Amino acid sequence: MLILKPHIFNRYPEILSGVSTKIGAARTAPYFFNMSISVGGDENIVKENRKLFFENLGLTPGNVAYQKQVHGNDISFVTKGGLAGESDSMITDNPGIALAVSIADCVPLLLYDPAKKIIAGVHSGWRGTEKKILLKTLKKLEEFSCSTENIVAYIGPSISKNIYEVGKEVAELFDKKYIEGKGSKFFLDVAGVNLDILLNSGVRKNNIQVSQLCTFAMEDILHSYRRDGERSGRSLAVIAMKDSD
Repeated sequence: MLILKPHIFNRYPEILSGVSTKIGAARTAPYFFNMSISVGGDENIVKENRKLFFENLGLTPGNVAYQKQVHGNDISFVTKGGLAGESDSMITDNPGIALAVSIADCVPLLLYDPAKKIIAGVHSGWRGTEKKILLKTLKKLEEFSCSTENIVAYIGPSISKNIYEVGKEVAELFDKKYIEGKGSKFFLDVAGVNLDILLNSGVRKNNIQVSQLCTFAMEDILHSYRRDGERSGRSLAVIAMKDSD
């Protein structure tokens, strides 16, 4: 099993985190080591995949919280495992509860405030990014007395700015610094927008890790909806605080 481990959290032994990949157990095409029951394939295999992944991270499968991601800017405050409803950001201050963000090109963000002991998991595609779901999450964390200068952030694998082609109508929604034009084509740097949101909100640069892995390009390792369409599996980016019990 191949799990990507964000090194930014290595300094915090109380944090468990990781990103699943296509590689795990003896799974075959088209879905491989898939974490989503909504994209096809055998639901029992998905449940077994999740169990293997979570237990490898030291997590209890029943304590993992999910959200029905709708490319919006709603936030769920989570106190237990299971489905948290429709949202694209989850927050919890409960040790032992994991937050799982489903990805197959969109930007996953894992946040931790070691001072206030609170975590967040954010799903930010171009729609969520345009709606500033990350900024809204940071503002919500301030309601829990969090200071952005204390927040540690991981921007996980996503489709890269060199590959993510969007229409002109989408490109026009973003500052030109995030758009690269190639003839009549436009390419969007979604991860770059979210990185700047973190920095402009006061998150320290040395508290941010940005994955350089492209979901589209890393065909042997990562799921990509843009590349594989309806036959793409999903990865999970997960973060939890260890239960002290």
